[in-house]
Amino acid sequence: MNKHLNLVPALVVLFYELDWDDPQWKEKQSECATKVEIVRTSLQGRNTKVAVVLIQKKTPLPPGEDLVASERAATLCNACDLSGKSLFVLPHTDHLVGYIIRLENAFYEHAQTYYYTEIRRVKSHKEFLNKTTHQLLFVRHQFKIAFFSELKQDTQNALKYYRTAYSLVYELRAYETNMLEIKTMAGFINYKICRLCFQHNTPLDAIAQFRKHIDLCKKKIGSSDLAFEHAAWMSKQFHSFGELFDEAIKLGLTAIQTQNPGFYYQQAASYSQDRKQLAQQLCQAGKNYPACEPVDTQTGGLDFYGQRPWRQGHQSIEPPDAEKEKTGIYALQIKERDVPQSELIIALLSNAVAQFKKYKCPRMKSHLMVQMGEEYYHAKDYTKALKLLDYVMCDYRTERWWGLLTAILTMALRCAYLMGSVKDYIIYCMELLGRASKLTDEQKLRIEKNLMKVLMNGMPDPEPECDLSSEGVARSLWNDRMVSAGAKSLTIEVQDYIPFIQCKAKFQSPSFHIDQPIQLQVFLRADCPHSISFNKLAVILSNQEYNQWCVVEWVGQETMSLLPGKPKCHNFSFVAKTDDVGKKIEMTGIELMLGSDTGRSVFLSWRGAGGDVASTHEALQASRSSRQWGCGMEERQEIDWDSVTMQHSTMVISRVAKMSVKLSHQPPALNNEMYCINITVQSYEEVVAKDVKLTAGLKPGQDANLGQTTHVALNGSKVCDDTAPALLPDVPIGDLKPGDKLERCVYVKCVSTGSRVFLFHVAYSIDATVEGSQIVCKCHKDETVAIETVDPFEVSVKFVSTKFEPLDRVVGNIPFLLMTDVLSMSPWPLLLASSSLHLLTMKTNTPQLHSQMQEVVLQTDECASECFCLRCPLLANSNNTVATGQYLISWRRKSSSANSPFIQTAVILPHVILEPVPLYIHAELPSSGRVRESLSVRYHIENRTSVVQEVEMAVEPSDAFMFSGLKQVRLRILPGSEQQMLYNYYPLMAGYQTLPQLNISLPRCLTTNTQSLRRFLPQRIFVKPQGLELDDALIAAA
Repeated sequence: MNKHLNLVPALVVLFYELDWDDPQWKEKQSECATKVEIVRTSLQGRNTKVAVVLIQKKTPLPPGEDLVASERAATLCNACDLSGKSLFVLPHTDHLVGYIIRLENAFYEHAQTYYYTEIRRVKSHKEFLNKTTHQLLFVRHQFKIAFFSELKQDTQNALKYYRTAYSLVYELRAYETNMLEIKTMAGFINYKICRLCFQHNTPLDAIAQFRKHIDLCKKKIGSSDLAFEHAAWMSKQFHSFGELFDEAIKLGLTAIQTQNPGFYYQQAASYSQDRKQLAQQLCQAGKNYPACEPVDTQTGGLDFYGQRPWRQGHQSIEPPDAEKEKTGIYALQIKERDVPQSELIIALLSNAVAQFKKYKCPRMKSHLMVQMGEEYYHAKDYTKALKLLDYVMCDYRTERWWGLLTAILTMALRCAYLMGSVKDYIIYCMELLGRASKLTDEQKLRIEKNLMKVLMNGMPDPEPECDLSSEGVARSLWNDRMVSAGAKSLTIEVQDYIPFIQCKAKFQSPSFHIDQPIQLQVFLRADCPHSISFNKLAVILSNQEYNQWCVVEWVGQETMSLLPGKPKCHNFSFVAKTDDVGKKIEMTGIELMLGSDTGRSVFLSWRGAGGDVASTHEALQASRSSRQWGCGMEERQEIDWDSVTMQHSTMVISRVAKMSVKLSHQPPALNNEMYCINITVQSYEEVVAKDVKLTAGLKPGQDANLGQTTHVALNGSKVCDDTAPALLPDVPIGDLKPGDKLERCVYVKCVSTGSRVFLFHVAYSIDATVEGSQIVCKCHKDETVAIETVDPFEVSVKFVSTKFEPLDRVVGNIPFLLMTDVLSMSPWPLLLASSSLHLLTMKTNTPQLHSQMQEVVLQTDECASECFCLRCPLLANSNNTVATGQYLISWRRKSSSANSPFIQTAVILPHVILEPVPLYIHAELPSSGRVRESLSVRYHIENRTSVVQEVEMAVEPSDAFMFSGLKQVRLRILPGSEQQMLYNYYPLMAGYQTLPQLNISLPRCLTTNTQSLRRFLPQRIFVKPQGLELDDALIAAA
């Protein structure tokens, strides 16, 4: 492989600078031929191809056009003994890259031809071989063919021949002397097969091949004295396949959790660990290396892979020289002792951990990290070992693998001892003594004894199974720690561990009134074999001023003991400050001091209200158990530890107010009225309530628009304006003696409808005594009420003609009627004091407007109506929309007091459309007629334009009337003047009769039709029947 990869080329290319028209062509041609001959001589006996590339400065002409070039190329090929396909030209022009690519393809073809020739040459030897005597050559030839095919980049054929070679390897007769050679060749070929399978994107074939390879080789151990070599070889197989797998993934292959390179790195590490154990068993320490060098060869390398250096070329079943064989094995064993086994194992485990982390396999990652920690421990790198073990212990604590955690803690304790790390040693001792530890009582007693020595600033006894060579260093380190002043006081955060002292704390209530002492309890329990003493217990609160009341400390020789498994409770109480009303008081930590000031003091610190990693799960289990067995068990005098719950915070709330606040009112509130709410406050305190203040108004936190449309006042004799606030704060009332009662009225004005919540807050202060301390308590009583605001009435407006016909347009200077209807929407009677019109452009058609609603009382759903006669003057501008004005109504509740103000409600009247007419016509006629009696009707025709108007008039006949006058007439009317037409109608029928229709047309004003002018005229009239003539006899009889 090395020969064909690095020594023997497939193609040698000679680059020579020579142009076709070079003046020294002959000399340079001879020089080029000489150089080619030198290359051939150096490759004598090889089938290596030779090619020549002429580097030229000029761009060549197309083939066939340059006769000189063709002639000289043939001459050069003859002189160099080259074929025409082995001579190339490389012009040094702008298109150099293109020529280079073409040259590369041509060189590739020549190289392929060389390897094809080599494959045929190897295949030609096959007919001279037989499997009886040439088994090794069969493997060799198949491997060479596959290797040449791979160099030829024919990977499919290469894979086929590698598979054939692999099957031939396992047809070889295997015995102890050639076992290593067979495994070495099998490993090479297996590597090639797996690599090509990954290249062909068939990873399942690669995995199947590797499993087959391992199944065939794992029992071929060879010499029992060199069994570590087999373990090393197996480790190398898994490591190589893991690298191939990882490389394929980087090139785009997708792996999964159950099939990724991590498993192969893990198995490689496992075999490396087996290698380490076998080496420790087989390689005895203390022996010297042999005087003669049996492992090295004269050439510095082996003729064939896998053969022993002291018996190269021998294929016999028995070794040729037994003494040399024994010496060689002994030399290999001594060399194996110098191999850094732990480093190899750690490197493989590190690769496996990285893969399992990548594919989200946390438990596999933790398992391998424990093995890495063990290897670091065996390599005496205790710092790294402790770091890894400490990292993994967090997961095992959370998942409650107590047996695994105990084993890891035991190793971590040995590391801490050998490092002389006082803090870590104490932590692991406390955890091994705790409830999660699976150690025996005897082991716990030994650890507890060592812990007591450390707390008294002494040196602990060595841990079992410690490396004897490291114990001396550990003793010197512990001696230094005993002298060091910095190591005599330690603080340990035990929240993330499972220590042998459990702590739970709680406030006795989620909230306390300011006039009650705040009480909290701290529960402690020891899980160690013997009682443990502590000197100080302190609870740290969020308000530092209270900490002085939550400390218990024993001075001198006095200590507090915790008996194993017996919970103990410590009670604390203090009086909260009035400034903390409404605030939360939290436990930020609990500290417990072990040891003493003379020895070593260790402060165990819990965050919050105590607890540790296992507390949450234990509390869940306890709650399930209590639900299962019920809560009706008799109370025990002993504390049930599992039933103790933690309460890390409490709220300080104000003292309960002994005062009543009552509200009386008549809902709903009416829009814009001064709504009265009567408040009655009565004191039930035993002493005088001082500085009583009332806050009344809209409750904060509602819609912002409500604050702008709600106004509160204390004076209800006048309507408040928009500057009045929505909330009246701290209105002083004075002092209230026990049993006193007072009343206040608050007036609310709401200028929009909807629901509102009003707050009435009475605050006062009172003197109180709490545990002998005089404090001033601020109390308050709140009452809220939701009040709905509705409109008091609904006003509808319409415009009608003088004939009470609805109008959508009005004509200037022609009277029309404004009709208003006021419908009561209030559940309470309303008193309408008066009403009025505020006109803008309109004029009244009567000398004086009088309200028709004065002192009118409206019940619910009752309606009051008014009618006003108006006219719109002619406007000089062209605007046809005219503003009417406002309709004002003065009202209040009927039940209101006499001095209550009237509320003025303004209703915006709708705009009217002013219609211009060129001609205005109206008629004068009596209100009724009589059958067969003449009826005079006079028509007034007024020209309202600035031009002379021609008017054509015609009277249509009617069945109900005869008439005299002009039936059809054409006349002219000057601007601003009026023309009158007189007709005598003779009724023929009684009842409501339609008058003869008057058709009017204006030839000069085509936009005006007859219908628009006829609307001003009366359409019908009532005709009375003809009465009898009364004679004197009838009159006398009557």
